Amino acid sequence: MGQGSDATTVHILMAVFNGADHLQGQLDSFDAQTHSDWHLIASDDGSQDDSTDILRKYAQGERAVDVLHGPCLGGAANFMFLLRHLATKQPVAGCIAFADQDDKWLPHKLARALDHLEGTDPERPALYCSRSLIAGPDLSAPRLSAPRPKPPGFRNALVQNIAGGNTIVLNRAASALVLKAAPHVDEVVVHDWWVYQLVTGAGGVVLHDDEPGLLYRQHDANQIGANDTTRARLLRIAMLLRGDFRAWNDVNIAALRANEKLLSADNRTVLQSFDRMRRLPLLRRLYTVQRLGLYRQTRASTAALWIAAVLRRI
Repeated sequence: MGQGSDATTVHILMAVFNGADHLQGQLDSFDAQTHSDWHLIASDDGSQDDSTDILRKYAQGERAVDVLHGPCLGGAANFMFLLRHLATKQPVAGCIAFADQDDKWLPHKLARALDHLEGTDPERPALYCSRSLIAGPDLSAPRLSAPRPKPPGFRNALVQNIAGGNTIVLNRAASALVLKAAPHVDEVVVHDWWVYQLVTGAGGVVLHDDEPGLLYRQHDANQIGANDTTRARLLRIAMLLRGDFRAWNDVNIAALRANEKLLSADNRTVLQSFDRMRRLPLLRRLYTVQRLGLYRQTRASTAALWIAAVLRRI
């Protein structure tokens, strides 16, 4: 049987914090998946609402559900906690998917991801991700998220995250890679960016699907939210100018360095050059950005990358 069959168990990792308003709807969308062989591991990060009660009640049903107490250090730390927890259960059979607490998965989400992954080399790490339908708080007026016109790769991953965590499904090899690496990482900016960097850095493949697999709910409590409006883009530029991008790169580089032996030889060299480039004088810095072939997905975001390099905000 292929990975798209119910012979493949998918471990769904979901970080939860004060998500009671929408959590049940997301759980219901798991139940509606056409691929039914999945195991939910939810980590509640100290919710003050009814999230824990909703999870515990759900865990009393027929589905395979584990409910954990999170580290109470925020969403990124909670997802890494989930990975470290699963790593203690090795060897883990099956694939890993990440889930947000407030989305609504479309019924084909897991099956479509597994069908795509089935065509890859089972010994090579592979990451599936897709576009989303960005919707309002009541899931109304959905619009398609931005396309990714340029191919995924490590030179993109170093300077941009294109793999939305709520869409990611990892094949067995990528799952094993991530579980091997997670215990050695102290901090990540966001779990999905780290996973994108790690999989591509290790020589893995990324499959980006233009077909959306979920409704991505936007509301006032989103931790990150969609980045497809003029206001959101201006906010990202402001964050870049005040040095947030450079600080994120500090964290990302440290996380990759902690697992440098898992990267391909070529990508270890790229990482080392990227790290050194950030401390070089202006002209050498710009030359190295060009020589490394770093790129983002659009002209505007690539221009922002070069501005960051000029201002030493990279």
